[in-house]
Amino acid sequence: MTLNKKLWVITIFSIAMGLLETAVVVYLREIYYPNGFSFPLVPIENKIAITELLREAATIIMLITLGMITGKNTVEKFAWFIFSFAIWDIFYYIFLKVLLNWPATILDWDILFLIPVPWVGPVLAPCIISVLMILLAITLLRKSAENRMQSLNKTEWMLLITGSLILIFSFTIDYFLYANSIDARDKNQLLAELSKFIPQSYNWFIFAIGIIPILYATFKVYKR
Repeated sequence: MTLNKKLWVITIFSIAMGLLETAVVVYLREIYYPNGFSFPLVPIENKIAITELLREAATIIMLITLGMITGKNTVEKFAWFIFSFAIWDIFYYIFLKVLLNWPATILDWDILFLIPVPWVGPVLAPCIISVLMILLAITLLRKSAENRMQSLNKTEWMLLITGSLILIFSFTIDYFLYANSIDARDKNQLLAELSKFIPQSYNWFIFAIGIIPILYATFKVYKR
């Protein structure tokens, strides 16, 4: 199968996964947010919370597995993983807009991930990251198809890992600051207080610092 055909097949698969993800969220919001999603998060039963964590983990495992069985080498496996992840994420928001007319704007806050703590940020932020992931993935795949690279070097890996960690920090810093500000004497009190968490402002400066090494790594790959 040619690279272009693979791109189409993986894109269709990832779009379908995005719709599946959206369907689950539509059900959850109908149950817990019948008047529309907003912060603070509504407390949910432990069984549902555990199921959600397992579902998120299963989604990542599925995308990693897709990359592993599609790619011929380390570069391609990584590229197909981030490509499918990005398409899945973008179409998740597209389907949410179609089905729920949400978000109202690309600056609306969303709960992005729950492992190991809640990640929160404006919808625009993960969409920007997804576009960069697609750009990097296609660059890697074309280089591999031309037999010009089989793996990333240490510098490129370090740039990507550093940028990713900074971006994760930008999504979790508000939650950690709020958690540290709580004067709770026991676990139940802590959980009750965290359920009142309302994000105030997103640190776009930290986000930009995280984007820079990823862009530079993509440029280095392109110039190979």
